[in-house]
Amino acid sequence: MKLSARNQLKGTVKSVKQGAINSEVTLLLPGGSEIVSVITNGAVANLELQEGKTAYAIIKSSSVIIGIDVKQISARNVLAGKVESITQGAINDEVSIALGYDTLTAIITKTSVASLGLSIGSQVSAIIKASAVILAVD
Repeated sequence: MKLSARNQLKGTVKSVKQGAINSEVTLLLPGGSEIVSVITNGAVANLELQEGKTAYAIIKSSSVIIGIDVKQISARNVLAGKVESITQGAINDEVSIALGYDTLTAIITKTSVASLGLSIGSQVSAIIKASAVILAVD
C-alpha cells in the first residue's frame, strides 16, 4: 500500500465500540500503546473490522501535534517518544519521533520547534485527534 500520508502504524484491533453513526476503534500497537480512531459504522463494515484483525492507523504528518509534559488533553491519542530527527524548512520543520516500535512524523512550524526547544533526543508526546486517524486493512 502506497499513500501520501507519511504515518502508517500497524496494529491489531483491540475493540470496536459502535454508536448510532460512528464507531470507536482501538488498535493495539506493537509497543503496547493504543491508538483510537473514530470512523463511520459503514467504514467498519466495509473494512470488516473486528477484534484481533490486523489494521493500519494512517495519519497525515500535518495532523500530528507535538507536546511536552502533557498531563491532560482532550485528544484521545497521546504517544510518547523521543525526537529522532528535525529537518528544517523555510516555514515548517519535519520532526521525526521514535516511538520505540515505529517512527511518527509531524510537520510543525519553525516557531513551534523553537518555542518547544526541540532537539534530537527531546522527550515529547505526539498528539492526534481520534477523528484524524484513518484506518486501512490489507
